[in-house]
Amino acid sequence: MVCHHLAKLEEELIKANVKETYRGQVWTKNCREWVYFDVVLNTESLSARLHLPSCVRVHENLDAKSGTERGFYCEICKDGIMGLISGGETFG
Repeated sequence: MVCHHLAKLEEELIKANVKETYRGQVWTKNCREWVYFDVVLNTESLSARLHLPSCVRVHENLDAKSGTERGFYCEICKDGIMGLISGGETFG
């Protein structure tokens, strides 16, 4: 499980049966656990509805070489929940 700052979002995604595509440490040791889901996360709506704390930031990578992603990153715990940039169902 990811940190308590992102736990509500992770629980909602799991309860909604959104397919998890990866879980673990990603491209740098500065990351703890990142979870990828096969869905486009509506970051604006989710931030407002879940009242995510200020340590949780929207993260977006648009580099097709390293893999595009959009989601949330906890600056304190170094955990992340990522989704697709486009091309999938929207969650949130």
